[in-house]
Amino acid sequence: MKKSSSLSSFSEGAIESIAKLLGDVGSGSDISRVLNERNIEDDSGHSTKWRRLYHVFLTAQKKYNCPNHILDFIKSYLTPARFVGRSDEFEKTRRELNAIISFEGLEYGEDGNFRIIKAVSTLSEAEQRLNTIRKKFQGRNLHYEVLKYCKTELLQNNYFHAVFEASKGLAQRVRELSGISLDGSALVDKVFSIDLPYLAINSLQSETERSEHKGFAALLKGCFAAVRNPLAHEPKILWNGEEDAADYLSLISLLHRKLDCAVTTHLKRE
Repeated sequence: MKKSSSLSSFSEGAIESIAKLLGDVGSGSDISRVLNERNIEDDSGHSTKWRRLYHVFLTAQKKYNCPNHILDFIKSYLTPARFVGRSDEFEKTRRELNAIISFEGLEYGEDGNFRIIKAVSTLSEAEQRLNTIRKKFQGRNLHYEVLKYCKTELLQNNYFHAVFEASKGLAQRVRELSGISLDGSALVDKVFSIDLPYLAINSLQSETERSEHKGFAALLKGCFAAVRNPLAHEPKILWNGEEDAADYLSLISLLHRKLDCAVTTHLKRE
């Protein structure tokens, strides 16, 4: 691996923290497999996982005068494909890793790639990035489609735009599921028409099911009217929604979970 001209060597403290974090994520055999795959020499002689990784990382960095081998190991060891069915564990590990490497001016994305960011300079700043989602939304299982559209804003404590982006993402998902390119109330009325729906959240066979379907459509329209539209036209400086952000995002998360169950109907349309 060639030395990167843009990355400086990691501090020993950062390497130790990374080793301890990764040591808790997998087994000793997982570590051995990735080291072998990446052709990273292991002459540590340690049986403790984190001490083993610490020695290997420190040795590789000193040998090549860059952290490339450490990053190469992390990308393989924390590849998203390895965490299929364990997305919460992946996100938790990724956030904790980012709190460490933010001092080095790096961020590990959910796509499994590293990006260069502005380095933090204080512990409180790094911990703030780590704890943003955890503190504000503790106990709330936000749908992955919510985080898909506003994770960056959440990690920046930008709740105004987090809610705005999440609400836009909700409309986008309805368009993708239905194939209808409208927006707002027009989109909902077209897609969730009770007589000729493009999507249905149940079988629509009973009055109760039809009422549930109509109620869901009303919730969608209410979300766009009460959340997205005001944010689109209101200056950020006048918004007092930080404390309401968790509730707004929980509502959007609920709507996404209902969309998970939506099916494309086969009713004949004009």
